[in-house]
Amino acid sequence: MKLDIVEIKKTAIQLLKYGVIGVMNTLITLVTFYLLNTWLGAPYGLANIVGYVLGVVNSFLWNRNWVFKTHNNFGREALLFGCGFVVCWLLQGGVSLLLLEGLGWKNLPTDVIPFLPMANAGQNIVMVIAMVCYTVANYLYNRMITFREVKTEQ
Repeated sequence: MKLDIVEIKKTAIQLLKYGVIGVMNTLITLVTFYLLNTWLGAPYGLANIVGYVLGVVNSFLWNRNWVFKTHNNFGREALLFGCGFVVCWLLQGGVSLLLLEGLGWKNLPTDVIPFLPMANAGQNIVMVIAMVCYTVANYLYNRMITFREVKTEQ
C-alpha cells in the first residue's frame, strides 16, 4: 500500500480545521449559556439546549462550507449531521458509563495523576477520554457519511 501524500495532507488540514470549528462551537455554547443563564436568568436546561443547538448549527455550516467543502443536498446533509451528532453523543455517554460504572473509574484516588491531584479525578479523566472518542467518531462519521464526496457519472 502506497501512501498518498496529497491525501495525507488533505486529511491533516481537514483535522486542523475541524479542531478549530470544535473550539469555536464550544465557545458559542458556553457564551450562549452564560448570557442566557446569568444575564437573562433563563433556567439551566433551556440555556444549555439553546447553547448546544447554536453550537451544532454553527458546526454544520462551517464543516459543510469550510472543512469538507461540499455542495451536496443541504437537507440530506443537515439530517445526516444531526443523526451523527446523536450517535456520537450516545457513544460518548456509553464510553463514560462503561469507564465510570463498569470499570469503577469514578472511584479513582485524587492523586491518580501525581503531578495534578484533583477532586473527582476519575470523572475528569473519563470526560477527556469520552470527548476524544466523540471527536474522532464524529469526524470520521462526517467525513465518510455526511460530507462524503458524491461521485457523478461521466
